[in-house]
Amino acid sequence: MIQIIPLTLPIVKEGDDIANLICEELARKDLSLMDGDIVVIAHKIVSRSEGRTVDLSSVKPSFFAENLAKEICKDPRLVEIILRESKKIVRARKGLLIVETLHGFVCANAGVDQSNTPGHGKVTLLPVNPDASAERLRKKLFELTDKNVAVIISDTHGRPLRRGVINVAIGISGLKPLRNYAGERDLFGYVMSHTVVAVADLLSSAAALVIGQSSEAVPVAIIRGAHFLERGKGTGRDLIMPEEDDLFR
Repeated sequence: MIQIIPLTLPIVKEGDDIANLICEELARKDLSLMDGDIVVIAHKIVSRSEGRTVDLSSVKPSFFAENLAKEICKDPRLVEIILRESKKIVRARKGLLIVETLHGFVCANAGVDQSNTPGHGKVTLLPVNPDASAERLRKKLFELTDKNVAVIISDTHGRPLRRGVINVAIGISGLKPLRNYAGERDLFGYVMSHTVVAVADLLSSAAALVIGQSSEAVPVAIIRGAHFLERGKGTGRDLIMPEEDDLFR
């Protein structure tokens, strides 16, 4: 049986120790981490703890950002921040800006978000290095609890040809994000040749059932009992589709 345990945390500010906050909430609920748990954390609290917020009033848009903002009907200051966080523009139309981020993720607005960000006119950016952030949190949780857990930092992304958004893994520590079934036999004895499952994304979406989208009162979920995982080194970058294999670009 797989369990998904929601954790309520106070509003996270720059410099806050998220691992400590997680342990304090677990103690308050008379719970504790167990070896093999997966700790899924919404990226916004990680970003805010790392100071990855920007006040739009401090942003001076470039000429290019001003023109693009007029074309897609967005705040030019927001467009400027998105461009700073991007390698390239993938699609742009009214109300929509899809880019490839500096990390390599293809997503709307480079992950720059105004929702659930304390303070009027402020936006939250993605962590500079989500994998490094996940690794630091995993090590700190081990120091505090002596338990070997995996950590996933998640974000909400859309998908080509599918309506709605889901949570995906952008930072990973302590597990392999992909499970390759090539060479294994299915129920009827056929040998599978191409089946690769993005288990880190599956776990992120499962956690989103309790983390939610409209409220940041529950920004962390503990997933327990996912024994089908492969432990080891892995990164969020392992999940990125190489552009030469991307049939949608």
